[in-house]
Amino acid sequence: MLKIENLHASVEDKGILKGINLEIKAGEVHAIMGPNGSGKSTLASVIAGKEEYEVTKGNIVFNGEDIEDLAAEERAHKGIFLSFQYPVEIPGVSVTNFMKTAINETRKAKGLEDMPAKDMLKLIREKSELLEIDRKFLSRSLNEGFSGGEKKRNEIFQMAMLEPQLAILDETDSGLDIDALRIVANGVNKLKSKDNAVLVITHYQRLLDYIVPDFVHVLYNGRIVKSGGKELAHELEEKGYDWIKEEVNA
Repeated sequence: MLKIENLHASVEDKGILKGINLEIKAGEVHAIMGPNGSGKSTLASVIAGKEEYEVTKGNIVFNGEDIEDLAAEERAHKGIFLSFQYPVEIPGVSVTNFMKTAINETRKAKGLEDMPAKDMLKLIREKSELLEIDRKFLSRSLNEGFSGGEKKRNEIFQMAMLEPQLAILDETDSGLDIDALRIVANGVNKLKSKDNAVLVITHYQRLLDYIVPDFVHVLYNGRIVKSGGKELAHELEEKGYDWIKEEVNA
């Protein structure tokens, strides 16, 4: 599904990613862990196509197509979803209206007509029930006055509605208490299937107790320096990142 080869990327002429190699297949859950400043969020942003990042070398191939020259919205239409670490507030635009627009823009990009209103309402009802979201929540302005947990749950609701092939969760666990974390993770688990894939970016192992990864990769200084199964996350939790730094610098 996603194949990244020798990816180098910079922002404002500062090199951040220094040769990333990563392959994600349908049905898999991958976790990227690493200390602050290692390039985790940059990797998420580069895959999603955020324009402030410049790819200086390497390839990003999604479903057999080279996507480096595609804008962020084109990548989204092709099935790449990025859950933001700090979602923006949009006063005056309800959660429901935002989702209607997002879904119909994606349909338009595929040459389809707008989703009929009754089908849209049915989909909203199904997905909100799946994620235990109160109907009143859907009429509120997008992220305005939302708690950290509500913002993250709203991101997962967007993911449920859009049904992306690749969902990238960029530090979705930051600022969440244990109950909000469980609700968000439960939503992600309900949406997993053999046809989609999830890339979880996190500092901490605790999220991976709920969203169990098939593969864990450690990013350090712009490179993936270690990969393994879910037990690698437990090792990192136990030892911290210093041992990784020592291994790399040995």
